[in-house]
Amino acid sequence: MHFFVWRVKRLNNVSNISPVLTGEMDMKNSLEIMRKLSVLLLFFSFLDSFHSQVIDFVVLDSVNHFPVEHVQCIVNSNTYWSDENGYVRISRENTNWTTVELLAQGYISKKIPKDSFIENKQQLVYLAPKISSISEIKVYASTNQSIFKQLNQLDIQLRPITNSQDVLRMVPGLFIGQHAGGGKAEQIFLRSFDLDHGTDIQISVDGMPVNMVSHAHGQGYADLHFVIPEFIQQVNFNKGPYQADKGDFTTAGYVSFETKKYLPKNFVKLEGGEFGTYRMVTGLNLLSQKQREQNQSLIFGTELFFTKGYFDHPQDFSRINAFLKYHKIMNKSNAFTASISGFTSKWNASGQIPDRAVAAGLIGFYGSIDSKEGGQTSRYNATAEWVNQWKNGAKMTHQIFASNYAFELYSNFTFFKMDSINGDQIRQAEHRNLLGTNSTWNKEDIIATKQVLSSVGLQSRFDFVQHLELSHTKDRSITLQQLMLGNVQQMNVGIFANQKWQLSRKWSLEYGLRTDIFVHRYDDLLLAQVKQVHPYIISPKLNLRYQMNDRVQWYLFNGKGFHSNDTRVAVQENGKNILPPAYGSDLGAFIKLNSKLVCQTALWFLWMGQEFIYVGDEGVVEAGGKSRRFGYDLSIRFECWKHVFFDLDLNLASPRSLGVPASEKYIPLAPVFTSIGGLTYKSTKNISGSIRYRYMANRPANEQYSVTAQGYFILDATLRYTQPKWEVGMTIQNLLNTKWKETQFDTESKLQNESHPVSEIHFTPGSPFFLKLNFNVFF
Repeated sequence: MHFFVWRVKRLNNVSNISPVLTGEMDMKNSLEIMRKLSVLLLFFSFLDSFHSQVIDFVVLDSVNHFPVEHVQCIVNSNTYWSDENGYVRISRENTNWTTVELLAQGYISKKIPKDSFIENKQQLVYLAPKISSISEIKVYASTNQSIFKQLNQLDIQLRPITNSQDVLRMVPGLFIGQHAGGGKAEQIFLRSFDLDHGTDIQISVDGMPVNMVSHAHGQGYADLHFVIPEFIQQVNFNKGPYQADKGDFTTAGYVSFETKKYLPKNFVKLEGGEFGTYRMVTGLNLLSQKQREQNQSLIFGTELFFTKGYFDHPQDFSRINAFLKYHKIMNKSNAFTASISGFTSKWNASGQIPDRAVAAGLIGFYGSIDSKEGGQTSRYNATAEWVNQWKNGAKMTHQIFASNYAFELYSNFTFFKMDSINGDQIRQAEHRNLLGTNSTWNKEDIIATKQVLSSVGLQSRFDFVQHLELSHTKDRSITLQQLMLGNVQQMNVGIFANQKWQLSRKWSLEYGLRTDIFVHRYDDLLLAQVKQVHPYIISPKLNLRYQMNDRVQWYLFNGKGFHSNDTRVAVQENGKNILPPAYGSDLGAFIKLNSKLVCQTALWFLWMGQEFIYVGDEGVVEAGGKSRRFGYDLSIRFECWKHVFFDLDLNLASPRSLGVPASEKYIPLAPVFTSIGGLTYKSTKNISGSIRYRYMANRPANEQYSVTAQGYFILDATLRYTQPKWEVGMTIQNLLNTKWKETQFDTESKLQNESHPVSEIHFTPGSPFFLKLNFNVFF
């Protein structure tokens, strides 16, 4: 316990740092801060050791011989968990036990007598896979698992995933919308936020950030199209700013993707569908069976995609993806993982069209005002991670990552409002190199008979953005005027300390502290000016869980988070109020009503120090003032009959702006009621399938709620027939062929034949009935 107190005192010393430094960038000072924070992390590498007597083992899948992570290992009143390499360590403090019980979703439980183990000799334990069942879900007060973890594991195993968008939809209450031709990152909605493309949600893949700071199109821009869905292993997420290891953008929540380390079988998948849609995915093991049995794996994947799209003007969206990952368990103490991935894509877009143009018959529902919109983008990534298990029970994880990124987007939001002759088309572009590190120290102790997990981490990212551009253009070929042009250098260093106490079988407590330091530098190439600022923010966390009985667990989460601002805005504001805080609380329960029915429910509140409003055609982020949101979430999972599962997510919210007249209190496009649900059939036999719905209610499109963004109800369906060597499937989007508006904005625009601008809903239509067939070969 005294170690954490020391950590807090050291972190408090950081508050002596000046919040804003202007003038020439003081990189030496920043590096000195990093060095001092690194000392804090290294200190915990030399804590007093455990005694040497331990029992450790590795849990493997009995069919594929792959490590099984997140296995719950129960010894008396204590619970241990297998790590990402299936490794479990039981300390000598637990001497009075006779058996260990192993529980994992999707696997048959097992009890192993203590006499089967040999102290100080690692052994292998095999679990047999099976179809997941709700009866496996347990209620416990352990802080080692997310509240949503068990529901999420069940959803991943049961629901079919056909694209990266479906992966995001694994988060209960999360909605997405596309409004620029498929190649642009999706607009995201969660917890009554219009998150734009990622302003208030942190997204990562294998520990590498997806969000782009100071992006040409919007702060926090998160493009997941470089991920091949078939290589997703799991999706971890949580709502609210309650995790100390999550920093920038974690206000509405975070989503963390993990890609596969092992591939059960080689495969080739072919898809074809309406609107000229074609897709091919391959997955290959590049090592022999003998090499794979020596605790190593090298897998390779590719994806080729093309579609003309359902718009009147062909979208011609093409994308090429590649993925290579190596994993090696060197011994019981060390594991190494490295991967490279990348994609490139280009597309045309029909943009956002005004209601009046459709009503007057100037264009159709799937038409376009400026058919020259579109863009191209690419991202290439490399990551390496080393995990080291120490003899004293501590675990160190070190990761480095790098990305090379390019982006070019042509949009036209207002048509002929600003330029009645050439039109208002704009180009947003950038070239970026991203470098970063993640280092985490974890140690599980028994202190005064209480199970305690301590964590300390150091995270860093460095963004170097060249030619961050906003220009007025015509026909994607002529540059009429450069409106903004500059280079950005941005650094973020974050350090966190966290402790989780299992106070009793019923109570658990978690508390943590996080400090983030930023350096913003902007070289304005048009004005020949250089500006920089150096802000910081401290974020405390406090979470409590109470297990009432073996069916009900209550939890109270509290935390402070933040979102950073665009560097161009940060330097203009001279570093003031550019890291607006967010304070949140969740009071909820995880309830197992019977062996076939579980639910998670929560009342939540979030106060924001400042909303960000992205103004795309001006290339700025406006401060929207303070806000508050409160709401209610409900998730239900029910096993109706054997192999038939029902799921339902309901989300109610009341978002309001603060400090404004009562007539302007509404937050544009913030969802007030959403629901997702469906029926899924999955068995050990050949046939599986699902039918799913998405519903978003009407919501205000402006601050006065004088304009309404229309809601929608969409039904999708999938069906699969599987054999050991092959699989055939069918996917239908918008089964009822509903005409719906996927994204909507209240925008003031002027058509070429109009004398004055008009403000009204501009929208991008959602997909009509869309049938796709796929054929998968395993070998």
